[in-house]
Amino acid sequence: MTKPSPSTRPTKRPAAPSWLSRSFRRLFGKPRKASPAHPGNRPTAPAKAETALLPPFAGLSPEQIHVPKTKADCQAAAGEILAAGVAGFDTEAKPTFKVGEKSTGPHVVQFALTDKAFIFQLHRGECQKVAAELIASERVLKVGFGLKNDHGQIRNRLGVKLHNVLDLDHIFRQRGYKGQIGVRAAIGAVMKLNFPKSKTISKSNWSAAQLTPGQLRYAANDAYAALKIMEALDLKPAEISSQRRH
Repeated sequence: MTKPSPSTRPTKRPAAPSWLSRSFRRLFGKPRKASPAHPGNRPTAPAKAETALLPPFAGLSPEQIHVPKTKADCQAAAGEILAAGVAGFDTEAKPTFKVGEKSTGPHVVQFALTDKAFIFQLHRGECQKVAAELIASERVLKVGFGLKNDHGQIRNRLGVKLHNVLDLDHIFRQRGYKGQIGVRAAIGAVMKLNFPKSKTISKSNWSAAQLTPGQLRYAANDAYAALKIMEALDLKPAEISSQRRH
């Protein structure tokens, strides 16, 4: 009797997995090693092209945008803002185009409440005084985006510090988003709405004595959108307190 050649020798089959192993794999798949959280798992803000497909954000109408001009106008506006205790906040400055040119802004300071916005033009002396007092006040929480960039200009132009601030960029970073998210992306991420921003208007002359309707809408709704995002985030008091800057 000859031995089978290597080519005809029967191969040894691996042992069939037990019924327990087979059941486990059917239910749960092949076990994987646990891996640490990856940056790719972070929430991401929608791109500009994505938000362009969303329904439009309903901003303030022209009738809801107020531009104080007299001392009485400014004081009345300040009274409403202080009574509210929280306001969307932003500033605008005439852009610089030459190398080494220093900005003389801000030229406009805006506060938004739930149903209106006040646009303070700082070339008016009384408006500048009242805006500075509101900016420095601890009685009103100023809510906005990228407010770190406003501190230097405010200090240089108005001689006061920006107090009682909630920069929503910090809130989004705390929730896992990377870097500065900005109002357009935040509106898309949280409210699923499109908030278009015009570069032409953003780089326009904000020191003009008379602002255009487009400038007024842009300034008012930048501040208003920040307030609406804060409301949509449904922030807990502890979350606000931890990110608020005095």
